[in-house]
Amino acid sequence: MASQKLIKRATLLTLAAFTAVTLAGCAGTTAPAETGDDADYGSLSIQLSWIKNAEFAGEFFADSEGYFEDAGFSDVTLVAGPTATEAAVIAGESLVGLTNAVSVAPIILDDAPIKIIGTTYQKNPFTILSLATGGNILTPADLVGKKIGVQAGGNETLFDALLAANDIDPDSVTKVPVEYDPAPLVNGEVDGFLAYVTNESIIVESEGFEVANLLFADNGLPFVAESFVVTQDSIDNDREKLKAFLYAEILGWKDAIADAEAGAKLAVDVYGKDLELDLAKETKQAEAQNELLIQTDETATNGLFTISDELIAQNLASLSAAGYDLEADQIFDMSLLAEVYEEHPELLE
Repeated sequence: MASQKLIKRATLLTLAAFTAVTLAGCAGTTAPAETGDDADYGSLSIQLSWIKNAEFAGEFFADSEGYFEDAGFSDVTLVAGPTATEAAVIAGESLVGLTNAVSVAPIILDDAPIKIIGTTYQKNPFTILSLATGGNILTPADLVGKKIGVQAGGNETLFDALLAANDIDPDSVTKVPVEYDPAPLVNGEVDGFLAYVTNESIIVESEGFEVANLLFADNGLPFVAESFVVTQDSIDNDREKLKAFLYAEILGWKDAIADAEAGAKLAVDVYGKDLELDLAKETKQAEAQNELLIQTDETATNGLFTISDELIAQNLASLSAAGYDLEADQIFDMSLLAEVYEEHPELLE
């Protein structure tokens, strides 16, 4: 298995940032900030994993409803992706980034000091999207002999992991470089397209095509996504600041779950206004992610963003199948979220 090659490729964008932070890491530490009504955490930058659409409805609510401000942040910057989320966090450009376990794993194995402290999506939305009248890819075996459109960077790492987890020879599949527009699939240039089941799949279906989806989560790679990644340094020295972020995020996502259409409107009319988003599509996306990806028995019992021991074990198994062997405490630190819920039990209501 060419796991080391995958690790090397996945970390290229973060090495320079990691080196800079490592060299500067001992320059000073941040004193514990005040908490409660006197909290003053200054500016907050959040690196999103994608454009400002309904995928981030909870962040939009947390900002627009003043939850971040109430938690002690003077101003908030939501930085649109796609970009190298981990690199932005390691470089100190953003306190928190949204990513997924498979993208984080190879970077941690290269000794980058980052961890996941919670997750919005309990189930990842990645899929190989195809047309039912075209590639009709329904099983991993259906990938063999097909041309699959894959975006460079983190998504390439994810696709390679899918092949590895299902013992598929990479040489048996033609990987075609694409961007994020599914037009190559619709135009017949590729048989399958790496996508989100809550995004591009909805777009293509809305154009009148019958679609087929090969979900990563159901085919050897159940892992968390839209996960909050931070540096170990911020866990050690900005713990209360991170907890304030999580508190505001929980409030924002409770609103997003309660009113999917309102979250979609925030994306269309405010945060992603320049993108000319379609309200009907964004509403479908918000509803789908709320129902399929965010809310589970785990979150109903223990709260949003929590990751059960069972799910952590599944994530570690998925990572191992893809060639990334990690212990739970190397990639996850759920202690901050546990403290937030202990200090604010009303969030479970």
